[in-house]
Amino acid sequence: MPRDKVCLACGGEGLLMDDEEWKYTCKICGGSGWMSQDGSVYDREVADVDEMNRILD
Repeated sequence: MPRDKVCLACGGEGLLMDDEEWKYTCKICGGSGWMSQDGSVYDREVADVDEMNRILD
């Protein structure tokens, strides 16, 4: 994968991790791990969260 196409949010893994070490799908690239640096955000919908404010996938 070209370095300029790697998602800056997840570093190309497709997953993000919160401070409690819960992993969830990257909302920027949609879990693919790559994103054009001049493209638009994959999913602009508000994330579904539980009462502890953890993202539900």
